[in-house]
Amino acid sequence: MPRDPDDADLDSVDRHILAELQDDGRMTNVELARRVNLSAPPCLRRVRRLEEAGVIRGYHADIDPVALGWEVTFFALVGLESQKQSVLDAFEALATSWPEVRECHMIRGGGDFLLRLVARDTAHENELTGRLTAAPAVMRVQTLQTIRTAKDAAGVPIG
Repeated sequence: MPRDPDDADLDSVDRHILAELQDDGRMTNVELARRVNLSAPPCLRRVRRLEEAGVIRGYHADIDPVALGWEVTFFALVGLESQKQSVLDAFEALATSWPEVRECHMIRGGGDFLLRLVARDTAHENELTGRLTAAPAVMRVQTLQTIRTAKDAAGVPIG
């Protein structure tokens, strides 16, 4: 996967393709080609090249968690007893194995990991917090419950 956008040799058409797909990943190749002013075959070749280069990592549906009974979104700032690689790896493996953990980030400053979790209700949130607190090598857990979300944009700015 490219670490520098220049590694993927992205031109303005590639960036336009990425912006369009980031906004609507379900559009047909014909519609995408129309929007970026290409014919369908070269547009598809560009999309495939972006996928193969790892710039496009995948496609998914953006599902409303509340519609499926996940009423609570919260963040957990987790501090571990040690920053030894084995301890970090073990916690990361544990956290990423929980389906309720939707994001797991190793962070710098104020903790070791930041997790975004979903829970069915506050009792479930409390149970997940208890499981986190009891996990091996966990020294502290601070949870922050989401009241409302003003912005939840997928992807990155494409310019």
